[in-house]
Amino acid sequence: MQWFEIKNWLELVTGLDRDSLHIYAAVGVQLVVALFTRRSVASIWPWLAVIIVAFGNEYLDYQSAGDDPDALVRASEEAWRDIWNSMLLPTLLLLIARFWPQWLVGKSEDKKSTAAAAAPDA
Repeated sequence: MQWFEIKNWLELVTGLDRDSLHIYAAVGVQLVVALFTRRSVASIWPWLAVIIVAFGNEYLDYQSAGDDPDALVRASEEAWRDIWNSMLLPTLLLLIARFWPQWLVGKSEDKKSTAAAAAPDA
């Protein structure tokens, strides 16, 4: 089975369009790589894995476009849209986890102040 046929099968089985599949696959790759490498999503390594997989996918798509110049131009235009779709959410997750982790886990200071306010005076 060719790569293009596998992607068509995934689209048919899941009922999702290709743009959605790019997004889900990218976040899935990021989370799986973070899990198996025991790194945080704040690490650049899971994000780099996503970009490598995204470019690899687009390379395979470009190879299946054939020799028709119009098909190659169309494949190139679709490739940039697909990479954009694939990288947007993993990039946001990386940036939030790295620079604003409290958005993901809450503010520890709020928990301390809430616990202190709830404690009875001795």
